[in-house]
Amino acid sequence: MSAVIVVIGEGFLADYVYDDLSSQHEVVRQNDFEASLPEKTELVLVLHDSWKPSIHQRAEKVLRRTRIPWLRGFVSFGEAVVGPLVRPDKKGCSQCADTRLLMAGRDRKEMLDMKQMLATDGGVPRDAWATRTGILQVTNLLAAEVQRIWQGDEALSEGGLCLINLQTLKNSWHTFLPNPLCPVCSQIPEDSPELARISLKPSPKIEGSYRCRSMDDLKKVLVKDYLDQRTGVMNGKMYDLVPPFADVGVNLPLLVGDEGVAGRTHSYAVSELTAILEGLERACGISPRGKRSVVYDSFNNLKDQALNPLKVGVHAKEQYERPDFPFKQFDPDYPMNWVWGYSLQEDRPILVPELLSYYSMGCGHGFVYETSNGCAIGGSLEEAIFYGIMEVVERDSFLMAWYAQLPLPRLDPLSANDPELQLMIDRVRATGGYDLHFYNSTMEHGIPSVWAIAKNRKEKGLNLICAAGAHLDPVRAVKSTIHEMAAMMLTLDEKFEKNQEELVRMLHDSTLVDTMDDHGMLYGLPQAEERLNFLLDDNRPLRTFDEEFKWQSTHADLTEDLKEILDRFRELNLDVIVVDQSTSETKRNGLHCVKVLIPGMLPMTFGQHLTRVTGLERVLRVPMELGYTKRPLTLDELNPHPHPFP
Repeated sequence: MSAVIVVIGEGFLADYVYDDLSSQHEVVRQNDFEASLPEKTELVLVLHDSWKPSIHQRAEKVLRRTRIPWLRGFVSFGEAVVGPLVRPDKKGCSQCADTRLLMAGRDRKEMLDMKQMLATDGGVPRDAWATRTGILQVTNLLAAEVQRIWQGDEALSEGGLCLINLQTLKNSWHTFLPNPLCPVCSQIPEDSPELARISLKPSPKIEGSYRCRSMDDLKKVLVKDYLDQRTGVMNGKMYDLVPPFADVGVNLPLLVGDEGVAGRTHSYAVSELTAILEGLERACGISPRGKRSVVYDSFNNLKDQALNPLKVGVHAKEQYERPDFPFKQFDPDYPMNWVWGYSLQEDRPILVPELLSYYSMGCGHGFVYETSNGCAIGGSLEEAIFYGIMEVVERDSFLMAWYAQLPLPRLDPLSANDPELQLMIDRVRATGGYDLHFYNSTMEHGIPSVWAIAKNRKEKGLNLICAAGAHLDPVRAVKSTIHEMAAMMLTLDEKFEKNQEELVRMLHDSTLVDTMDDHGMLYGLPQAEERLNFLLDDNRPLRTFDEEFKWQSTHADLTEDLKEILDRFRELNLDVIVVDQSTSETKRNGLHCVKVLIPGMLPMTFGQHLTRVTGLERVLRVPMELGYTKRPLTLDELNPHPHPFP
């Protein structure tokens, strides 16, 4: 007996494909998987005139065991689906494809519920759009794909789907990535101390940058692998033509809604790539998808190998006692999930609460509200750690200056001697209508940090916009703040004018400041400007970059910069803890995602009721060490108003 193709299914599609292939191949027809497959079966086609999730799940179970490749075709809500070609020894199965297809759709939650219902009751025999004309088109596509597979040519359906609109008969191919959490084809490893270990390796810089991978290199894979409107990790993009610089947003579909992320550079092409990287970083930081959490215990039982959660700052006792407060006070005897991170100062694996390692885990349960603070993506693990540290430092420096109301030194941007920076400032003034002011917010560690304020020169729009940046190169930090502030210019004018009454209420009642947008929009009010007089006082002389920033980076390898930072933190008894959030989706292209925690530094929070300073004595001590105050501050002396970080 020669090699056999088996067609499993009932309906027009199974009939037509069987008839078409029988003229060239030995084809066996079966209704289901109850009968044994012929011994020489080389390929199985699972074909139906409607969506049959239970049969696809059955196919995965039977054919993975027999190691026979298979291809499916079916009709669902007026659309035919061909693919994927499933090879039992490879990741990327029919269930991965369904997950990507459903998550990228608009009604993802409803469709996931529908899949579950159809898997339970078997569904309808035939979709209303499964007409003979449409099915004939699908048959031709399937037959051509089978021919490619049989001849050993590159199969379009391997890692891909063909979607056919049965009303117009238009079709398109879409690739998809294996789902790291797929219960059929993916087996993520259990989290362990061994997997958490970090040994810093060389990471040579791309000339003229603090990156180890160029955008020219990454652009070959970012759009192809991650952005597709039907099956992508990200499923849409939008060019915003209003801000002064190139602003591109991409959409990250989540089960609970859509998450917009953006890239902001001087080029729309580069901004699109940057937005995709931001989306990957966000996707990795939501929940563990690269390693399976296995440690569930109390801090008291784990304290010899675990981070004390109180060291990263918690909410005040009065906050926890409020009847409507969404979090409970930390209890060292209360069990919770932990993940393995790595202490770069102690050079050992360390357990970290899962809710501190993945930011959405802190929404509505646990003991604190945790954001994406310290999450970063890089072309190497070292690069990701470097930029994770920069983000923690940036936000800590901003909050330190805010809470202590530090009269930071004013910077003269002309002293940077950077033509691009001056052109950026001029463009913001000309097209956005804002004057820019920059302040040195560097703290005791010496990593250059900048607080920037944009002051509106127009009658309408946000009066003040704030941003923060941190980088070993202070000019890069300043440019970063300009891109961040520019994204709010002009784009929020209408929303601001519409919500002014509500914002005025927030000005008089800080408890109403509840969301991230509230913080930035509040300081769009001219009445709120006086709260920033500690910075806006023009009596202080302008300072040059050379006078203010002393950090010198001469290394050609980013890892050497990272080691220098770690040495400085070691002198200050500041640990750097890294949780590797990378998944198979990022590792396939050499991209790494991390969460960096630096116990003692102030975490960024949004919502005045969620402020976290308890246990973080640096905010009281460092202003005195830097010469801003003559004695340590007390908690009662900290700025009581909501911060203006947008």
